[in-house]
Amino acid sequence: MDGHEFERFIGTLFSKMGYSTEVTKGSGDQGVDVIAEKDGRKFGIQAKCYSSAVTNKAIQEVAAGISHYRLDKGIVITNNYFTESARELAASNGIVLWDRTILKEKIDELF
Repeated sequence: MDGHEFERFIGTLFSKMGYSTEVTKGSGDQGVDVIAEKDGRKFGIQAKCYSSAVTNKAIQEVAAGISHYRLDKGIVITNNYFTESARELAASNGIVLWDRTILKEKIDELF
């Protein structure tokens, strides 16, 4: 699965969870790949299909995207794991992280 397919898959996953979703344009997305809305709350999702651990850059991107799109919360989802530094930055910025363990649980639950 390439990056764009992963973004679309994450959109589908959130749709199955009852969110209305929009996959943003591929480049110049301002750090948000999917916008998911439910119960009047909007979430910006950065989807990272990586072969190595996700770094601070993804956290920084979604943090910027929250302001740009006027979102309530940011989430970074990966098929891999996060570096310790990325986890620290996410915690200090209120960004939710889903690593491969959480992602697998959601897939098992919904598909």
